[in-house]
Amino acid sequence: MQTALADFIRDTPAGREANAILRSCVHCGFCTATCPTYLLLGDEQDSPRGRIYLIKEMLEGNAATAKTRLHLDRCLTCRSCETTCPSGVQYGRLVDIGRQVVDEHVPRSLASRAQRWLIREGLLARPLFAAGLAIGRLLKPVLPAALGAKILDARPAGVWPAAKHRRKMLALDSCVQGALAPGIDAALARVLDRIGISLLRVPAAGCCGALPHHLSGEARALAMVRRNIDVWWPHVDRDVEAIVVTASGCGVMVKDYGHLLRDDRAYAEKAKRIAALTRDPVEVIGAEWPRIAPGIAMDLGAQKVAFQSPCSLQHGMKLKGRVEEILLALGHELTPVADAHLCCGSAGTYSMLQPKLSRELKAAKQKALEAGRPDVIATANIGCL
Repeated sequence: MQTALADFIRDTPAGREANAILRSCVHCGFCTATCPTYLLLGDEQDSPRGRIYLIKEMLEGNAATAKTRLHLDRCLTCRSCETTCPSGVQYGRLVDIGRQVVDEHVPRSLASRAQRWLIREGLLARPLFAAGLAIGRLLKPVLPAALGAKILDARPAGVWPAAKHRRKMLALDSCVQGALAPGIDAALARVLDRIGISLLRVPAAGCCGALPHHLSGEARALAMVRRNIDVWWPHVDRDVEAIVVTASGCGVMVKDYGHLLRDDRAYAEKAKRIAALTRDPVEVIGAEWPRIAPGIAMDLGAQKVAFQSPCSLQHGMKLKGRVEEILLALGHELTPVADAHLCCGSAGTYSMLQPKLSRELKAAKQKALEAGRPDVIATANIGCL
């Protein structure tokens, strides 16, 4: 694709990156076949190729409009198109640049800004979110069904083993998952303890930064990234071999720290190392599970499992099929899931900002997951769950 970027962005880091990404696109259209919003709406401008053209025109100096923003907002950033693309177009990074530019050139309405601020700050304020969740659980029987369905029942986290092993890894202390489903991190700590690894918590760390990064809060996101690096660094610089992130949506963000701070002289090298040390649980367990598999299989018994592979896992981190391999090796039966590459519709805060499209995607995903009549539906990301 030929480009002629406008003066306002041409020689900036974002402009140089966008220019390289745009030039790698060959207009083939393979991406349209795997784009959830294009399949739902049938509008070329709601496909990756269409959005690339919109971003190109905007960066070349053509006026952005509210319609430009609408089509970019409708994108789930699932990155299914990246998995499909034969040219390796880094669409996810391009759409992030496009959204920042359109927000600068076409300010949102006061109501829209207020909505995004409330979502962002409400989810980031852990004590407030935990208190709201507790109240929601009490009121769940009388809440509208659609709202009540989003509130997970409280479950005890279970024991977190004491640190006693020579091998150590850090856990991301996430903003939302810790309140919604604290048992996930604790379960991973028990699994790692069983294979001789201690999982350590560092409470001073917090949100990975993905929430503000995708909600018009880039400066806030980068401040959170730097804070996490500062908190983790004394451990990383001493004896920790990895940072394990149990929510794949957060994992794909932390793995991108090196890119996000590539132009920050004070943090670039540290961010690059943090990103290189970040692991999804399947990357850690994938190398260790054969030692404990016989005992686990005996404990659980065989079950029919429908695995919902999160977009962040299969498209963002390129770990498609890794979880499924382990489930099969443990003796479970995987039920077929049609269109497993398509998003479930959660996509971080997308379900709140684009509820109609999200509900349609969710309904299709539920139908596909339930088709094989599984005993269990499993996933690897709190948003999908």
